[in-house]
This record gives sequence, structure tokens and C-alpha cells, in this order.
Amino acid sequence: MKVVVTAHARKRLQDLRQEQIHEEDIRAAAKSIPGYIPTATRFRGFIAVSGRPFDLVVKDVPAGRLVITIIGK
Repeated sequence: MKVVVTAHARKRLQDLRQEQIHEEDIRAAAKSIPGYIPTATRFRGFIAVSGRPFDLVVKDVPAGRLVITIIGK
């Protein structure tokens, strides 16, 4: 499955709250979600390689799985 990270999500990775979370962490987390997600949904409880917890808001679109935003803890 292809994972598409929005420009907004990439920008959020630069914020202090999301530091130590990398795009590779986001892609791995998005791919680990099973099933089809027809509407934007928040998924909680992911852990980056650095140990930083985060949540994702994702939705499935024809181009693949769209990562709308990242919420760092």
C-alpha cells in the first residue's frame, strides 16, 4: 500500500511537539493499520523509533493511504 504524507503533516514534523518523529515512522505506522478507512480517523498509540509516542489522522484515497496530520505527545 502506498502512503501519501500531506504537506501539512510534513510541516507538523518540524514543530517542537513532533520532534524526534520521522517520516519513516509515519509511513510504518500508517502501513500497520489494517482494513479500509473511508473517512478521516484518528489512530492512537504509535511509538517512533526514538521512543516518542504519536497519533495519526489518516484516510484511504484512490492514490493510497493519506496521512493528514501527526499529533505528538
